[in-house]
Amino acid sequence: MNNKLGKIGEDTATKYLEKMKYKILKRNYRSRKGEIDIIAKYGNILVIIEVKSRNNKNYGYPIEAVNKIKADKIKNCTKYFLYKENINFSEIRFDVIEIYKIKEHYVVNHIKNAF
Repeated sequence: MNNKLGKIGEDTATKYLEKMKYKILKRNYRSRKGEIDIIAKYGNILVIIEVKSRNNKNYGYPIEAVNKIKADKIKNCTKYFLYKENINFSEIRFDVIEIYKIKEHYVVNHIKNAF
């Protein structure tokens, strides 16, 4: 995937989350443990979001790119983020947001508790 589509996907996901009353805490969090696309808060839940964007479904569904190795890396990065920021949440959820381009529009598919 190219960087332009990735940026559009993350921007689209952010707008969607804000519309759904999520509070965006960080975007593109990077550490030596990995990267998290979006860190948000929804009520008392910390929501870690992986955004996957595709121009089409020729290579499968975007969520299929989030395998166990990728999920474990995101979870480890989340632990590091919580430690470094000294944050405690009683509930943490891992979501995937798929962004599809259909004609000239982007469609959002929010998969809660994806892993």
